Formats: sequence, C-alpha cells, structure tokens
Amino acid sequence: MKEILKKYSNKDITVIWKPSACIHSTNCWKASLKVFNPKRKPWIDMSGGTTEEVIKIINDCPSGALSFERNNEMTEQKAQPAQSPESKLTVQVNKGGPYLVKGKFVFIGTDGNEEIKEGSIALCRCGASNNKPFCDGAHKKIGFDQD
Repeated sequence: MKEILKKYSNKDITVIWKPSACIHSTNCWKASLKVFNPKRKPWIDMSGGTTEEVIKIINDCPSGALSFERNNEMTEQKAQPAQSPESKLTVQVNKGGPYLVKGKFVFIGTDGNEEIKEGSIALCRCGASNNKPFCDGAHKKIGFDQD
C-alpha cells in the first residue's frame, strides 16, 4: 500500500504531512491556528505564518509526521528534535501516550528490512494502534493512562 503524503507550499518551502505517522499531539495547531487548523480544509495554510515560524513548528512535531523541503533543494528536511548538538538517541515515555524515539537509528521491521531513520517516530504503547508498531493516536480513544 502506497503511503499518503500531503504537500503544502509557500515560496520558500513545501511542508509534507504523513497522515499515517501523525499521532494528533496537537502541538502544531496549538502553536499556530493560522497555519495549522484541523477544522479547515485544507488544514495547512502556508500564508498563515512566516517560513521560519512554520519550520519551528515542524521541528516540534513529536511523531515526525510533519517535515519540509526547501523549494530550491530537492532533499527533504526532517524535523529535528530539540536535543544537544552531539548526535544522540533518546526514547521518551509519555504518560498515557506513545514512546517517542528521537535521533538517528536503524529501524528493523517484522520483515527484517532495515531502514535508517532520523528525526522522530512515535511507537505504540497501548496496543490499540491500527498502524503498529507506530502510534496513530488510538490511546486517546481507549483512555490509555499508564506511566
């Protein structure tokens, strides 16, 4: 099955949203309803903020569902987690939510395929995700509330 990607552009960057990776943390729209508004179609309005503001919000996306590419470059820029300058891997346990894995690492799927990941991914802790091993926000629907 092909992954769905939604793209939204201004003159400087193109924001890429991967719905299947989104855990609906609400960080994006709480940071700026002018840019990210889930009640609007399309839900991302690139004219709602400056390029720098949009990039900062993308960098705060815990799941890595939001990324961007500069329009004058062909390589996608991954959202970079807030961490020290040296490269490190962190795993954060969120009360009532997923494991947030941040950094650069090798992800090995059940099929044995290895994939180098950089940025953030959210891994399901509640067992209810329809996108295992990734979190899809189902923990909110089932009232998962573990430390």
